[in-house]
Amino acid sequence: MNAPARLALFDCDGTLVDSQANICRAMEDAFDHHRLDPPGRDAIRRIVGLSLVEAMAALVPHADDALHRALADRYKSGFQALRSNGGLLAEPLYDGIADALEAIEDAGWVLGVATGKSDRGLALILAHHGLDARFVTLQTADRHPSKPHPAMAAAAMAEAGAVPATTVMIGDTSYDMAMAVAAGAHPLGVAWGYHAPGELRAAGAAVVIDHARDLAPHLANVY
Repeated sequence: MNAPARLALFDCDGTLVDSQANICRAMEDAFDHHRLDPPGRDAIRRIVGLSLVEAMAALVPHADDALHRALADRYKSGFQALRSNGGLLAEPLYDGIADALEAIEDAGWVLGVATGKSDRGLALILAHHGLDARFVTLQTADRHPSKPHPAMAAAAMAEAGAVPATTVMIGDTSYDMAMAVAAGAHPLGVAWGYHAPGELRAAGAAVVIDHARDLAPHLANVY
């Protein structure tokens, strides 16, 4: 019987790519369209990682579900419009991520993504950065409940041939860490994204990595 694969499961926004510029612009457009005062950008960054309807519910908790869904739909159309006007240029890879992915894969890990993005949005960003062939499993909000529900992580493990003990969830938000804990995987925080290191530790991360160049050595030494 083959040993389970070692799976390095990455969040996307705030972990692989810095997409906050497009996210904030699309969110502000959605609120403007519905004649609501847009939330501050700090509040917007805090909901990155949630699925869209859940994000809108967090930003406008007293609104009804219909408005949450209408805001989510407008956000999606606004985000797509930004991309059609060259917005992918505003979603750069974080420094050192491309090299880190190569080093982790070379060390025998399989790579996956678990993200609040849609299938289409994730495919576009990975193709733009030439990363689409690196990942053996892609889990998105189109097919799963929002983080921190463990469904994305469970599906990724099943598809990659991994088990919780051989899976590390790498992310920048407390939602990523809580999802890893719920799935029985190892939560590994990164400090370059949208939630503070203290929040990541409070949500379950034993370690928070400061730079992408440190990811591969950490995985080699610990897992």
